[in-house]
Amino acid sequence: MGNVVDQAPSILSKAFDLLRAFNTQERVMSFTELVKVSGLPKSTVHRLLARLVELGVIEHHRSGYKIGLELFQLGATTPAASMRDAAMPLLAGLHRRLGLTVRLAVLRQFNVVYLEKLSRHSAPFSVSGVGSILPANCTAIGKALLAYEDLDDLEAFLPNPMTMMTPQSITDAGTLLSQLREIRAGALARESNEAFPGLACMASPIVVRGFAMGAVSLSYRAGVRLDPAADTELRETTARISKEIRAGLAGGRAAWFPREA
Repeated sequence: MGNVVDQAPSILSKAFDLLRAFNTQERVMSFTELVKVSGLPKSTVHRLLARLVELGVIEHHRSGYKIGLELFQLGATTPAASMRDAAMPLLAGLHRRLGLTVRLAVLRQFNVVYLEKLSRHSAPFSVSGVGSILPANCTAIGKALLAYEDLDDLEAFLPNPMTMMTPQSITDAGTLLSQLREIRAGALARESNEAFPGLACMASPIVVRGFAMGAVSLSYRAGVRLDPAADTELRETTARISKEIRAGLAGGRAAWFPREA
């Protein structure tokens, strides 16, 4: 029994290494590609694929493989997915009124994970689509989320060095914390050319019980002056999403959210 317990985490790690080989650019991959990207031996990939296909986590797709609907179904049961469901009508309205790219994201450690993206074909290109993970210090949406962490302790826990995506990315802890304190005091989070050259963003957190459950951002070409009404629209949208989530607390979802301080 001891050997089985000792080996279980290694098997799980390898399975996730294989699953992480899939991405928004490579939604269908061949056996050879999975071996190359995952870095796992052919025999291990072959064994893992057989079991994951049996479980419905991975599915066959012609001569390759794709993520299975079983995994999608599990992902749809998360609190983050529930927040996305509540937010979607309001995100769609914001996108329709302003015509800008709208994103919804959550914080995981010091990264942001994008849950939704609404954009026009003519929008500036960026790789931050649904499921993308970016360093929080480089994005407006990440700053909006970090601002609701414990700022007195945050400096000691920030990655050192912080990730730099462009020469304009903030990697100095003092500069970042100064911006976060302004956001916590009520300013919108902003960045320009910090995540992608030529792209600017502003973001507002979705705050429930003093905790940033997620955040919404608007992105546009750097150097463009937006109508000040965009600031108000963004703030009002996140406030309405917060209200929707608070209403859900009375519907049996209280355990999903932090308790009142």
